[in-house]
Amino acid sequence: MKILVPVQIRESLAPHLPTEVDAVWVSLTGDFAGDPSDAVAYFRWWMAEPALDDVLAAAPLLRWMHTPSAGVDHLLTPTLIARDLTLTNAAGLHAIPIAEFVFGFMLSHAKQMSAYRAAQAEAHWLEGLSLHELYDSTLLIIGIGGIGQAIVKRAAAFGMRIYGSRRTPHLMPGVARVVGSDGWRDLLPEADYIVVAAPLTAETRGMIDSAAFAAMKPTAYLINIARGEVIDDPAMIAALRNDQIGGVALDTFEQEPLPAESPLWSLPNITITPHATSNSSRMHERQVALFIENLARFRTSQPLLNIVDKSAGY
Repeated sequence: MKILVPVQIRESLAPHLPTEVDAVWVSLTGDFAGDPSDAVAYFRWWMAEPALDDVLAAAPLLRWMHTPSAGVDHLLTPTLIARDLTLTNAAGLHAIPIAEFVFGFMLSHAKQMSAYRAAQAEAHWLEGLSLHELYDSTLLIIGIGGIGQAIVKRAAAFGMRIYGSRRTPHLMPGVARVVGSDGWRDLLPEADYIVVAAPLTAETRGMIDSAAFAAMKPTAYLINIARGEVIDDPAMIAALRNDQIGGVALDTFEQEPLPAESPLWSLPNITITPHATSNSSRMHERQVALFIENLARFRTSQPLLNIVDKSAGY
């Protein structure tokens, strides 16, 4: 069996590949260290869509592709959708580092760490700031999947009241209320912290709009660790400039890297990170373990883990 695998993690992956598997290593630009034409599986790494289409064209016999990302919206090109291959993703692998990052955002906001850091830079003993507790505050998670559930576990330890939304609502441990569809809009007036963790689909694109911002508390803090396109940027910019909400933390953007001329850089009460919340020193270890497990299943015709519904977009 021949498979295509990313050269970027060769050191981590190679020792775990079965000897019966013929590995063709693929570079970031889509170059092959061997003949890809008869490969049946492809473990892609992060690369641009044109390079992905080139790989698919060079490997017409592919039956399974695995992506290291949880979101797949950037992969669903016409070429990929037209191919009869199974797509699996890394859903769940990013939950721990992203959940920890979310709490970094919330704690930094509640304890005004940026103000203390600025005072430290000026050797100024800053007193009298109004600080808040996460305890007994209300957290709304929009899109309470694997990442959302990791956030729930940590929020429960802080004594937060937790609400969530998902396409198919059901009772979840630690969550006071779970709603479906657009039910999250009715919960916005109660939420102190709002975390967007929904996949990008036709239904979620631009869903955090002017009506959503108008429904939020003036002290509400919005965190987006999903996709930038889920938020209506002009509506968010207006809400921040008019002190309509308490602040935002953004890790994802419609255009990445975020252009230097973007007004987001200079808005009040905003924290920007460069799509970094999933970054972890343990990520390669988890990526390799999941792929090797799925490779064993693929070779023995067992059901694969994390199969993506390409028509639904996640």
